[in-house]
Parts: sequence; C-alpha cells; structure tokens
Amino acid sequence: MKTLILISGISGAGKTTASNILEDMGFTCIDQYPVELLPDLIELIKNDNSLKYNRVALTIGLTDLEKFSNLLGNTDFDAKLILLDASKDAIINRYKFSRRVHPLVISNTASTVEEAVEIEKGIISKFKKRNIHIIDTTNLNAKQHKALLDKILNYSDFNNLAITFESFGYKNGVPDDADVVLDVRMLDNPFYVEKLKHKTGNDKPVQDYVLNSRLTQRYIKKTLDYLDFMFKAYDNEEKRHLTICIGCTGGQHRSVTLANYLFDHYKDKYMCYLTHRELK
Repeated sequence: MKTLILISGISGAGKTTASNILEDMGFTCIDQYPVELLPDLIELIKNDNSLKYNRVALTIGLTDLEKFSNLLGNTDFDAKLILLDASKDAIINRYKFSRRVHPLVISNTASTVEEAVEIEKGIISKFKKRNIHIIDTTNLNAKQHKALLDKILNYSDFNNLAITFESFGYKNGVPDDADVVLDVRMLDNPFYVEKLKHKTGNDKPVQDYVLNSRLTQRYIKKTLDYLDFMFKAYDNEEKRHLTICIGCTGGQHRSVTLANYLFDHYKDKYMCYLTHRELK
C-alpha cells in the first residue's frame, strides 16, 4: 500500500533526524513541503507506477499542520502524521549549541527562542488530543529515535540495512566505495568457452556454466555463511549501507553471475541494489 508520512513538531525537536532515518528506510523525503502543492503530490502518488513515490515522507512546519491534516483525510492510501516534541529547556539548549536561528524569529513572529517555543507548544497542544503519533525527543539518542519510528511504521528490523551488490573487473581496479570485496577469479572462466565468450553473466547459459560448477557451489556456501554473519552484525550496529563488490578479471561473466545470485538471495531480507560496473 502506498504510504505518505507527515513529520512535524517543535522546531529543533528532530525533524531532520527523523527525515534522515526515513530516507534510510527507502522513503522519498521532501523537506519543508508547501501545503499548496499537496493535492498535486497526492495525485502523483496515486498515479505513479514506477514505485519512486510508493513511500513518501514530508517534513512540514507547524503553522501549516492543520491544512495538511485536513487534506490528508481525503486520501485513500496509508497516511500518517508524526509529531516531534521536546521540553522547552532541551529546545533552547539545542539552538544554543547549533547557533541557528529559530524560524519564528526569522519571520518576526517571535523575538526570542523561548517565546518561539511557547508559541509552537501552544500549536502542538491542540493536536495532542487527536489519534496521532507523538515522539518526545527530549532524552532520545538517534538509535532510540529510530526504534520508535520503526514501531510506528511497523518497519521490520531486517530492512534496516541496505546492501548494494556490484560486479567489477580487476583489470579496471577495485571500486572506491567497496566495503567488502569478493574475489571470484578462481572460478571456471566462461571467457574461454567460445559460445559463451561474448555473452555476460546476465545470460542464462553463462549463469548455468558458472553456478553448476562444484567449486562455485562450495564458494557460494562459504560466502553466504560469511555474509549472513556480517550482515547481522552490521545490522545490530545500526550501519545503514554496505557495498559488496564482486570481482573477476574482466567483470563480464563470473562476477556478474555471482552478483546477480547474491542479489536474488538477499533481496527479500534486506533493501538490496544491484549494479554491474563494466556492463554500463
């Protein structure tokens, strides 16, 4: 089901942090979205078949919250409003630490941060009686903040880690963004089979040649044991993204085949991406 999340609340309570967390979850995040354009966005989400706007999160100011709430009531997809709150002292200290200017001070609505916080507290109090999600970030660290968002969105823990599987050829160097490099040059090379030489690991004959090898099957078993252990450990440490690079000599056959295999194996457990550097 298509999802639209509105993130609002006291300025300085953590809207940017929440937006970053949702972006890591795969949401398309837009900051300070104008309420006048919301009907157009709702139509775009409804009619989008590319999945780009399947999950959207907007950070919005408190002053437009009522208008946003009214418009959301007319949608036929999953829409949630998440309000972020914090104590007045915490907000004031955060502004002192960051040395930023409060939006209501910039707009001349308030003359001090303290006055601005009191105005926003008055606005948010009207919404606390409604059936919406409120997160108090006064004493939260980023990990606790994320855990609460996970709970609100029913977001499964196995999706926390995003993984990119990238094939490459050693003759052109190892990718700069590699977190882990898997060398598959010891596997039988389809390049030396005349009918496979000009195909790639995206073609079934090459895949069959590589994957049906007894050596490849042993390699895959040991690699999956290693990756399962590593992914779980990184996931527990709140690492957001890993790039697993699989390399053979030319980056056409063995590495492409193994990258495809690993992507298919993990795509239902994690948020996975696939790219073949030498095939671009």
